[in-house]
Amino acid sequence: MFERLFPKRPKETAPLPEPTPQLALGALLVRVAMADRHYQATEVGAIDRILSGTFDLKPLEAAKLRATCEALERQAPGTDEFTEILRETIPYAERLGLAMAMWQVLLADGEHDAIEEETLHRVEAALEITPHDSADIKARALG
Repeated sequence: MFERLFPKRPKETAPLPEPTPQLALGALLVRVAMADRHYQATEVGAIDRILSGTFDLKPLEAAKLRATCEALERQAPGTDEFTEILRETIPYAERLGLAMAMWQVLLADGEHDAIEEETLHRVEAALEITPHDSADIKARALG
């Protein structure tokens, strides 16, 4: 009865923006955090801090960017599009810093999940980070 009075309307969603380096990094950070299917507040906070610090954003701006990145990550087919944007726009030395930021997100919840680490290593490989540099970053991240 209520369905005739109040028919369900399809939800209209705004189209997602084309990926930029900011969105690509944010989506990859979200992808690493969500790899274990447990997206925790500590990981969200770490992503917001990284986006804020990397792109000189206020906390609210970083949170809005992260929310857009979450939506983009959910609808994105794979990692290659994001890593290609970052490879083409960010020098290698700075990509090493991005990999360290991903480790910060991975470790933010106090757990070291193998699935998250596997996802992170796939991202590093797609960013063309050498195995030697990847091992060095991991060692520094784990202290």
